[in-house]
Amino acid sequence: MSLIPATILTGFLGSGKTTLLKRVLTEAHGQKIAVIENEFGEENIDNDILVADSQEQIIQMSNGCICCSIREDLRATLSDLAARKRRGELDFERVVIETTGLADPGPVAQTFFMDDEIAEAYLLDAIVTLVDAKHAAQQLNDRVEAQRQVGFADQIFISKADLVGQDELAALQHRLRHMNPRAAQKVVHFGDVPIAEVFDLRGFNLNARLDIDPEFLAADEHAHDHHDHHHHDGGHCDHPSHHHAHGHHHHEDDDVKSFVFRAERAFDPARLEDFLGAMVNIYGPRMLRYKGVLWMKGTERKVIFQGVHQLMGSDLGPAWKADESRTSKMVFIGIELPRDILTQGLEQCLVPA
Repeated sequence: MSLIPATILTGFLGSGKTTLLKRVLTEAHGQKIAVIENEFGEENIDNDILVADSQEQIIQMSNGCICCSIREDLRATLSDLAARKRRGELDFERVVIETTGLADPGPVAQTFFMDDEIAEAYLLDAIVTLVDAKHAAQQLNDRVEAQRQVGFADQIFISKADLVGQDELAALQHRLRHMNPRAAQKVVHFGDVPIAEVFDLRGFNLNARLDIDPEFLAADEHAHDHHDHHHHDGGHCDHPSHHHAHGHHHHEDDDVKSFVFRAERAFDPARLEDFLGAMVNIYGPRMLRYKGVLWMKGTERKVIFQGVHQLMGSDLGPAWKADESRTSKMVFIGIELPRDILTQGLEQCLVPA
């Protein structure tokens, strides 16, 4: 039986996840979708709407949350769904997991890789994050969960853009790009999103494309070292939103940041493996998503690696073309990652010039 694709839908409270989900469920795309919902509150009004509006099977989690502490619930639910599909009791082609507005998508994503039974039944396709343009600036300033949701995303949909001015929207897009240059951004109205932009995004595939927003790369060329913004007293600012009165450069204060590493020399495979292994051991919980397309000594093929937190995988990609300049490119998205340590360490893994 082929693997069941799974999509994680995340976004802060009020960003429009349910509106998007309803649209996905009611659009005439002919796909049968199982939804795993988890929102707080005894009375789940959205659940009634969804059940009434569609023929889908909705799995409601009783205790409201799929964060780390009760990830076992998610595992059990996914396992049960797959078993019922195999027995012919349920007919569905894909799964959408709608996380609560306060959830960190990391543990949810890891469930698909760490558990053999789940990995044999499901393929994690992508993490889709909704961002509410009207309230995003304050949520990103005040809540690291909102930042993490952006950092994990393969696709970002910006909702409620009609409620803010052009400058405010541009500043938000700029900020999101610096937090996550991997994810495509799209402004959407009332959950009006083509299915092709929600499903089969292959965000976790090991492919040879490293989609980094070109505007981010252009900005990065100008040696933006001031992103490594430290508080002079060594303390940690708690990001209340009123600290952010200095225009749209406030992305420097975000806990979640990204940076790109490039090299024109080949990597030494053993050294790189040791270094990345050590980094993941130490900083894994803070490393949200990372991916690279690498030039490695000893192979004529591109090496592709990617990871989520402490889980890292690599694969051989296509061969380098004869006229192609061999360059390694990596993007790291994480919470206060030590850019200087990572950069120096990676440079030491390169074959001497």
